Amino acid sequence: MSLRSQLGIRRPWRPGHVPALVVIPLALIVMICVVDILAPPHVHLGPLLVVAPAITVALAGARLTALIGALAVAAQVVIGAARGVLATGNIQAQVAALVVVSALLVLFCLVRDRSERELHQVRSVAEAAQQVLLRPLPRRSGPLEIACLYLPAEEEAEMGGDLYAAARTLHSTRLLIGDVRGKGLGAISHAALLLGAFRAAAHRQATLARLAIHLDGAVRWDSSQWHTDADPDTDESFATAILLDIPDHQEVVHLIDCGHPSPLLLRDGGVTALPTGASHLPIGLGGLVGGIDYAVETLPFEAGDVLLLFTDGVIEARNADGAFYPLGVRAAAWGGESPRELLLHLRDDLLAHVDGHLGDDAAVVALRRLAD
Repeated sequence: MSLRSQLGIRRPWRPGHVPALVVIPLALIVMICVVDILAPPHVHLGPLLVVAPAITVALAGARLTALIGALAVAAQVVIGAARGVLATGNIQAQVAALVVVSALLVLFCLVRDRSERELHQVRSVAEAAQQVLLRPLPRRSGPLEIACLYLPAEEEAEMGGDLYAAARTLHSTRLLIGDVRGKGLGAISHAALLLGAFRAAAHRQATLARLAIHLDGAVRWDSSQWHTDADPDTDESFATAILLDIPDHQEVVHLIDCGHPSPLLLRDGGVTALPTGASHLPIGLGGLVGGIDYAVETLPFEAGDVLLLFTDGVIEARNADGAFYPLGVRAAAWGGESPRELLLHLRDDLLAHVDGHLGDDAAVVALRRLAD
């Protein structure tokens, strides 16, 4: 199940999904036919029959469009026979024109339906890749209740450069949230590398600092092995990120901030940004200073607290007036909700703020510590 499905995000309606609406062109055919037969001889409404197959194109597929077109042609023949002018050149020209227009509309339906099938296949592959690369986080891990949200900037995309992942150790939960430099397939590739490195090592590294060193080294190694003078950007891959380790039996959170926006702590109806004392270079830039000695911050995280992790696509989202999204102010109103409900509110409010068009990918993870 995709992240969109988990959070109740429905895909837009597409033509061909509501054949019951074909009653509209059928009613038009009957109405035009009856009115034309009953109208004075100098009034000719038969040419309006072309509206019926034209409307059907937006409501159904090629078969129903062909059927409605055939009925429209038949109605035109009935009109000509009822008026006694079927053999005239005018009616024959109208019938021929209706046949040609209906045939063209059916051809359009066939081309459109083929494109929709291809797009559906592409979406299926994208969702399968998403499940492999950006797996939904578990709803529970030790004393933690977890929910996640991913909103791609491109409407039909399933994943971009933002990422998150979780892993269990013997007595804690480790999490990663990050934002890879760049956009498109390159960013997805680097995000996949970072996620793979985290999942492979998060449960094996003895300390959070050693895990950060491992991730930084993995990104730098992958960039440097393909570096050439013709492609100077290959050694500039990096990601802002936050690494967290949350013990099961201590009401604290250990974290390392690598140039990423500070998490928000929701407690007793208030919201505060966690005061991370040290912000290190982004993951992948450790080679600029000959390696980084990562400092681990330890901060209170008590039962009932909610920790909100997010990427800059959330706080840098602008509305039509250019105002940034006020995440801290809005989140304060949802502090008493479950992580999943909180993210549902956040999703709707954020999309309303930007009128449905994000300028950058946005990822959010909500964690609530439950009482023992």
